[in-house]
Amino acid sequence: MKNRTVSLVLGSGGARGHAHLGVIKALEELNLDVRNIAGTSMGAVIGGVYAADKLDSYKDWAFGLTKRDVVGLLDFSFSLKSIFKGERIIDELKEQLGDVQIEDLAKRFTAVATSLDEQREVWLNSGSLFAAIRASAAVPGFFSPVTVDGRVLVDGGLINPIPIAPTLNDSNDLTIAVNLAGVSSDNKQSGTEDEELDGADLLVKSIDIMQASIARLKLAAYAPDRTIEIPRDACSFFEFHRAEEMAELGYERAQSSLSDLSIESDS
Repeated sequence: MKNRTVSLVLGSGGARGHAHLGVIKALEELNLDVRNIAGTSMGAVIGGVYAADKLDSYKDWAFGLTKRDVVGLLDFSFSLKSIFKGERIIDELKEQLGDVQIEDLAKRFTAVATSLDEQREVWLNSGSLFAAIRASAAVPGFFSPVTVDGRVLVDGGLINPIPIAPTLNDSNDLTIAVNLAGVSSDNKQSGTEDEELDGADLLVKSIDIMQASIARLKLAAYAPDRTIEIPRDACSFFEFHRAEEMAELGYERAQSSLSDLSIESDS
């Protein structure tokens, strides 16, 4: 039986995005052939690394991160544009990816960013892979905007946290979307009424609420064949030291959501 082809949609959600690593592992174990990838923010990071066939080296780096490493990677900016410059993280990605053009990838790839001046989403599916990822993951207030082809671009999750639309014209057998803004299985709410939030926490939680609302609308409008839900309270935005834990969660959720595909493929 011929392996089924897949368009893979990877959503935004900060450190929860490492769940995408586990999802990809599950897809490969099911012998699903991922042909096209669309990603926003952290989804663009993981999707781009996957498309460039650099996933193993990325996992080695991400799974080894400690809390201290993460603090060291978040280089404070002394400008008024952002809290962090993001250069240390991006330099690490650039070193891993090298000088790769999207057109040269074995898989079709689209990173979604937001154009500030045009107030709309922009699909980056040609040119520098590094530049596309950098723009898609430029979270406002945290990382500096990126200028690509004269456009000032920031995080794509502001407008499209689960970019299904770039895959609508694909001719693959399945469209599988990973939503990092899912509701926890026990309906638990993170935090307490007495919790004191600083400015960064408030900004992150506000973005999470906005993206969860938009994601629900996108999923209702475009209805992928399968949606893998990752609870939005699985970890906080900057807990990148929990990469291996998030990858395992993604793997478990994907196995549960796609279990019947294994039965189908054996028939």
